[in-house]
Amino acid sequence: MNRKTLFCASVLTLGLPLAAHADCGEVSIAEMNWASSEVVTNVEKFLMEQGYGCEVSVVPSDTVPAITSIAENNEPDTVSELWVNSAGDAYAKLKAGGKVEELGSVLDPGGVEGWWIPSYLAEAHPELKTIEGVLANPELVGGVFNNCPDGWGCRIVNDNLIPAFDLQGHGIEVFSHGSGETLATSMASAYEKKEPWFGYYWAPTPLLGKYDMVAVDLGPYDAEIHAANQNRNTPDPKASSFPAAPVVTVVTADFAERQPEVAELLRNVTFNVNDMNTVIAWMDENNASGEEAAVYFLTNYKDVWSSWLSDDARERLSAVLN
Repeated sequence: MNRKTLFCASVLTLGLPLAAHADCGEVSIAEMNWASSEVVTNVEKFLMEQGYGCEVSVVPSDTVPAITSIAENNEPDTVSELWVNSAGDAYAKLKAGGKVEELGSVLDPGGVEGWWIPSYLAEAHPELKTIEGVLANPELVGGVFNNCPDGWGCRIVNDNLIPAFDLQGHGIEVFSHGSGETLATSMASAYEKKEPWFGYYWAPTPLLGKYDMVAVDLGPYDAEIHAANQNRNTPDPKASSFPAAPVVTVVTADFAERQPEVAELLRNVTFNVNDMNTVIAWMDENNASGEEAAVYFLTNYKDVWSSWLSDDARERLSAVLN
C-alpha cells in the first residue's frame, strides 16, 4: 500500500469524504526535506483541499531552491516553513520588493536552541535550571558538556559561549560530537538510564518530543553579543542566551491577492513547538510518512486546527470535528 493510499484510508477512518464543496483552484506548496515541514505541508494540504476546495500540488524543495523558484518563476504559491535565518539576502530582497507576503509564524515561538538537562535532573536538583547552578555543581551534570559537531553553526556559537561561561574552569569537560547521531544517542542513552546529561540541542526534533528535557537558563539574550558569537574569530566572547529563530509562512503576493481566504487560513496556522516535537516523535517512532503524521495531528489536536478555519471551512470539516 503506497503513502497516498494509506493517507486516504486514514482520512476515511475519520469519516470525511474526499471531496469539498468550494473551489479555490490550484495551489502549489513547497515541502522542505525535514520532518516538521512534512507535517505542516500535509496538514495545510488537507485543510485547503477539504475545507476550501483547493487542488493542491506539493513541490519537494529546500530553502534556497524554493526562494530561487519564487524569484524566477513566481512559484510555488506558498512556502509554509521558511527558516528566515537560512533564507539569506535573496529572501530579504523578495520581501522588500513586495514579491512575497510574510503571513505569520508557523512555529511558536520559532526554532528553539539551547543547553538542556533531563527533567528528572531538574526535579532532583532545581538549582541546575540556571547556568549558575550548573557551574556551581558540575558533578551533578556528569562534569561533561555535549557540544555540537564541527561544521554546524551551533558549534561556533557554543565554542564562544564555552569560554564566556568558563565551563572548563568550573570543572566541566567539553565533548564535541562527531555527528548529530552521536549527539542524539548520548542524550537518549543517558535518559533511558536516568543518568546526568548536559548539552546543546534544538527543536522541533523527535528527540525533544520523546524525552522531557529542561532548557537551562543562560541569562538574558543580547542581540549584539549573539551576533558576535556567530563569528569563529570573536576575540572576547560574552554570554548570551539563544534567541528563537523566526520560522514563517510565506506566500507570493499574487497568491495573497488571488486567494485571500486561503491566505487567511495560512496566516492562522501556528504549531506550538512542543506539540510539533510530539507529532514528529510519533512520526519517527512509527516510521510514518508526513501524510500519516498529518492525520495523527488532525486526530489529536482538533481544538488547535479548528481555530484556524473560516466558518464555512469549519462547517465543511464538521465530520472530522464531531
